[in-house]
Amino acid sequence: MRVEENDYQLIAEAQKAIRLNYDQEHHNHTVGAAVRCKNGSVYVGVNLYSLHGACAEQVAIGTAITNGEREFEAVVAVRGKEGEEVIPPCGNCRQILHDYMPDCGVIVFADGELKKIKAKELLPFSYSVE
Repeated sequence: MRVEENDYQLIAEAQKAIRLNYDQEHHNHTVGAAVRCKNGSVYVGVNLYSLHGACAEQVAIGTAITNGEREFEAVVAVRGKEGEEVIPPCGNCRQILHDYMPDCGVIVFADGELKKIKAKELLPFSYSVE
């Protein structure tokens, strides 16, 4: 999958989310994420750090679902005060992405460039109830 102009806009939304919420003192909010739905709507989130906190991707996806969204096109997570680093989803997020949006494009930085990979490709041999 190619990284397209609207994917760079999605990255900018994730960067804005963390820039507005970065917590340098306690490090409670260090990752921002954005998910784009097939209808073009974008939802953002930041991580909630705790013993059993929630990742930024989970917050963004949960917000989208709360608003009635069920079809997803792309997701991205960024880290740092300015959201300067595009990061891959953790293992738990990979399972959630696989469960909720297996064909969604996940924007990652790999081999020195931005790439978009289907969520189901990030978790081979995944657990499934089907």
